[in-house]
Amino acid sequence: MATLAKGGRTNTLGFLIRLLGNIPFLFIGYRLYGVEDMGRFAAAFVVIEIFALVCALGEKRGLAQRLTEGAEQHEGTPANLVFDGMLVSFAFALLAAGVLLVFPVIIFPNGTGSQFDMWMIAAIPAFALTEILLAAQAYRYDIATTVRARAIVEPWTRSIGVGVFFFIPFLRDGGLALAFLASIYAGLLTALWSFLRTYGLPRGWRPRPRYLGKLTSRALPLIGADVIERGTRLLDVFLLGQSASAAAVGIYFFAKEIVSVPQKLKTSFEPILSPVITKNLKIGNMSAIAAQVRQVGFWIIALQAGIALALAIPGEAVMGLGGPAIVGGTGALALLLAAEVIASMAVVSESVLVYIARKRNLAISVGVITLQGALTIGLIQLADNLGLDEGFKAAGAALALFIALGTSSLVKALLLKSLLKAPVANWRWALVWATGPAVVVGFIATQLPEWAELIFGIPAILASYGYVIWKRGFGPEDRVLFQKSQSKDKPAQGSGDA
Repeated sequence: MATLAKGGRTNTLGFLIRLLGNIPFLFIGYRLYGVEDMGRFAAAFVVIEIFALVCALGEKRGLAQRLTEGAEQHEGTPANLVFDGMLVSFAFALLAAGVLLVFPVIIFPNGTGSQFDMWMIAAIPAFALTEILLAAQAYRYDIATTVRARAIVEPWTRSIGVGVFFFIPFLRDGGLALAFLASIYAGLLTALWSFLRTYGLPRGWRPRPRYLGKLTSRALPLIGADVIERGTRLLDVFLLGQSASAAAVGIYFFAKEIVSVPQKLKTSFEPILSPVITKNLKIGNMSAIAAQVRQVGFWIIALQAGIALALAIPGEAVMGLGGPAIVGGTGALALLLAAEVIASMAVVSESVLVYIARKRNLAISVGVITLQGALTIGLIQLADNLGLDEGFKAAGAALALFIALGTSSLVKALLLKSLLKAPVANWRWALVWATGPAVVVGFIATQLPEWAELIFGIPAILASYGYVIWKRGFGPEDRVLFQKSQSKDKPAQGSGDA
């Protein structure tokens, strides 16, 4: 549990740093390039990420199991096993890039804004390989590399780049695409540097067609789980891009980027949770896994709820950072934040289900994303038929996501509970007690000018929520998340009404 806490603490701090790095990109992008250009960028970005996740072959979680088994079976050095995955991933990435080059309408449904936009496709191989390298580092409990690559190097390269390219006349039109591409390759180099220091170069490595074929077929359920889990956060943007204007996509994308902080908190523990789970599965310690799910689940929902309240209550001021045209997406922002809180149980449950019930987990995920797609299209069409503005279309997509993620959390938690034969719920009544004071403080903050809402209101909401959840919700076993060390004589066991 102390290892989980350390990894999650490091990654959570990293995602807060990532937020600070993304704010300049959003501010510069929306202010200098406008809502429509950002909408085109968003539509392309989500397609690239989906393709890259497919090409990563589920190694974000599957690599931990391959490395654990490989150590027993002496299948070459760990670096060799990682390079096996990278080779197949790179081949898939080249194929994906070729498909998008032949059918560019998939990535740019509203057309391109410059000759440089198509270059974004070149990010797919780098994105996929970075996922594998970071998974390899996580297996060695190195989460700091993920923080450096994803939370510092990528966002700050993107933020600095988008400003620099704007002031270079012949690159200005492609500033968004070029900044994105530069950030992805900077992240790849950061991950590769740490990987080589940790694992070194492979020794005696050569492609093994039979093993690579087995790796690919075994990865299919993991690919499906990864793509669908992430796809639920991308499908709404994709469908908006296909059925609404670039401006609507731009508004929604701003809200999604703000929500990326509590969203990423769920995955903060995933890199470190996977190797811990695989090692407990190896010895059949199901009760320990259930305790870890309960504990990590509560940590995540407690942190998410506080950040969601701090961003949703002064929502108009937060959205106003992107300009007056973005404020219409405030309703979508609130729904998206609520959706991420309710989704926490699904993500933690899936971290175990991908190992012990891959096919059932995949079937549930397919059903959930199908539900989301149908609801998204239906609600967008309803808003269109009623003659509502672009903000309502964005809110419809957010509502569909909320319903789908809530359904996923319920079904996956019930399945995991039956398989582990132990409770896995992350809910505690302390979450309600902490929310009350935060809402009161937030209401007072909304009476202030917008600049004061942001500067004073958000910290005040977080402080009031944090004080109550710390006093009423966190026991000694929970507070290990905020401690740098833990006594080996007092292992955390889970708590209370969790």
